[in-house]
Amino acid sequence: MFCYQCQETSKNQACTLRGVCGKTEDVAALQDLLLYVTTGLSFYGVRARALGVTDPEADLFVAEALFSTVTNVNFDAQRFTRLIGRALVLRDGLRARFLAAYQARHGQPFAEALPGAATWRPQTGSLEELVAHGQVVGIMADPQLPEDIRSLRSLLTYGLKGLAAYTDHAYVLEHRKDELLAFLQEALAMTADDSATVDDLVQMNLRCGEMGVQAMALLDEANTSNYGTPEPTQVSLGVRPGPAILVSGHDLRDLDELLQQTAGKGINVYTHGEMLPANAYPGLKKYKHLVGNYGNAWWRQREEFEAFGGAILMTTNCLVEPKESYRDRIFTTGLVGWPGVQHIGDRLRGGQKDFSPVIAKALALGSPKALEEGTLTIGFAHDTVLSVADKVIAAIQSGAVKRFVVMAGCDGRHKERNYFTELARRLPQDTIILTAGCAKYRYNKLGLGEIGGIPRVLDAGQCNDSYSLVVVALKLAEALGAKSVNDLPIDYAIGWYEQKAVLVLLALLSLGVQGIRLGPSLPAFVSPNVLQVLVDKFGIKPTTTVEQDLAEIVGA
Repeated sequence: MFCYQCQETSKNQACTLRGVCGKTEDVAALQDLLLYVTTGLSFYGVRARALGVTDPEADLFVAEALFSTVTNVNFDAQRFTRLIGRALVLRDGLRARFLAAYQARHGQPFAEALPGAATWRPQTGSLEELVAHGQVVGIMADPQLPEDIRSLRSLLTYGLKGLAAYTDHAYVLEHRKDELLAFLQEALAMTADDSATVDDLVQMNLRCGEMGVQAMALLDEANTSNYGTPEPTQVSLGVRPGPAILVSGHDLRDLDELLQQTAGKGINVYTHGEMLPANAYPGLKKYKHLVGNYGNAWWRQREEFEAFGGAILMTTNCLVEPKESYRDRIFTTGLVGWPGVQHIGDRLRGGQKDFSPVIAKALALGSPKALEEGTLTIGFAHDTVLSVADKVIAAIQSGAVKRFVVMAGCDGRHKERNYFTELARRLPQDTIILTAGCAKYRYNKLGLGEIGGIPRVLDAGQCNDSYSLVVVALKLAEALGAKSVNDLPIDYAIGWYEQKAVLVLLALLSLGVQGIRLGPSLPAFVSPNVLQVLVDKFGIKPTTTVEQDLAEIVGA
């Protein structure tokens, strides 16, 4: 096992025995094998597309396969075995169609050398065989591979996983942009191309960021067209008596269907973690039994799920190994999985998922235990902020607002993440924090007040809503006559944990954003030379101490 895709990887080097996330050695090997076979599928996908041959099922599968390997999504070896089997069937079907098209076009067989990922087949398909092969095709498969090539391939792979996640979210809501799926294959195929140079990989990483901006825009359109534009909303943090379901993750369609199926049944539905922003969408907040948010960021779920006492539904990533005390009342759906945890199957075409097992469990249980009281103000996506742009601009021009700090991304367990709490607490009163993602749980309950009626913490939503922060920055630059976002009084302090945050970082870099602080530690997969390129070209720097970074922010 060798895995270093998340911020909490062991000793900031790699997990080699068991993932800090809870991933076993066998599951790690199966994830590596799924990525390997999917890369082979992508090899044929790129070449077949050039001949006018496409396979929509295979195209979407690449996104689903990548998403399933994102940190804290799927821990179930049997489900990975099925995914690998499906990948092989799709790969070989596309291979046959490509070879036939090539023969017809050129009058001779395809003679280009094939990578192992495009030809390998299991002998028996047993779990043991798949695990054994997965152990030899992972990140360190070629010990002679130059460090910088390995680093850039890894950076690209993890960016693609984030891109796949956002793209899949949009496709679930039936918003499509097939160029995104085509790019996933093109870029993934490059990670197995030994002729690709450092410069090739740098450029492909930046293209990944550009596609990330498009994917986040597509998902933004999908969410708002289905559920309306988020609006400023006071969200309750308390509990109500009665049966309850807690929904975590990111999938708004899952929440919507659950709300429809629980209407009139006397069940209160609460959001958790990254699902908090759902409370600001008119199409979801219309359900009176969506009663508020319970708890905090993903990493505190073991204590919070235990205290909740009701049924729990995990819709996307952020799953932590469930305690025995609540394992019989937690459910997974979509790409999420844990061995032995009941799974809600996919929706049939034109239908809904069947959440009746979750509902039945909730009705058999009691009321949740209160964790806290009060409210949170959310709902400041780009349309909301831009609707009061005149007030924001006036506040800047009058000096009431002197600086914005983008504090977005992921939260996590490391005590070093208190940096973000203390930075937010100590920023001057003339500073507005723009946030998205679960990083906000480090400071969104500090009561930082307002500036002329504008909350000092403007919560744009989920991690994918980092797009809103980009839109706001670009529009402010335009309104203020700035040449670029780098000429605005904006600083960036980004917390990262998993691969969607990597994609957000690449998206910001593709837009030319300079001077991003990244913490609480720099990615283990970024080599010293690659880091130097990022420093020289984009001014990326690690977070240091609150005192030092605050002095630079205030003095800038």
